[in-house]
Amino acid sequence: MKRIMLIIAVLGTVSAAGPAAAQWQGMPVWNNPKGGTGFTINGDVGFPNSDALSGTAYGARATLGFSALSLTAGLSSWKPDGAGEGSTTWGGTAQFRMIGGSLIPVSLNLQAGWGTASAIESGSTTMPKIANYLIGAGVSVSVPTPGLSIEPYLSVSNRWHDVEGASTESNVGWVLGANVGFGMFGVHLAYDSESASGSKPGVFGIGAHYAFKAPVGM
Repeated sequence: MKRIMLIIAVLGTVSAAGPAAAQWQGMPVWNNPKGGTGFTINGDVGFPNSDALSGTAYGARATLGFSALSLTAGLSSWKPDGAGEGSTTWGGTAQFRMIGGSLIPVSLNLQAGWGTASAIESGSTTMPKIANYLIGAGVSVSVPTPGLSIEPYLSVSNRWHDVEGASTESNVGWVLGANVGFGMFGVHLAYDSESASGSKPGVFGIGAHYAFKAPVGM
């Protein structure tokens, strides 16, 4: 039973967050529909709910933005409650802005992602290796605020979870989040929810980012 719950949790917390990327274990699917240019580093912390076996995840990402196109690579380390060791996920994301920009307050983007999470073997409990894929879209609104860049967004994606030794599962998930910039420095937060095997795994994530050139938000 414990193994089944671990697999369900993995299916629920897989996300790529972020975009042409996969899900990073224990993290929401991060997004930045507005996009931007420059190189940005991100530090993230994720808090899965009880349906996702709780625990805490830590991650780091690097994003290279070419205005409408953004490419992200990163990793996360997540240790679910009840496991003696954690799982590490390597993944990447690609995002392409279809509508929006500096003169248009509403942005719409497409995102795709992939990630591979290592197996957990702790005593009699095993969480198999899993590969995660997602394709989706996000919409955001730039809120005019003096001295700040505020971008609340909503993303919806279809997610495929390929568990080693089991069949691939397909679920729909959504993310409600926001990117806030203070010039080159900023913060981001998001809540991710996905229906999986009759449960409702959810992940709340928060983090900070620093843009070395023009801010790219996430």
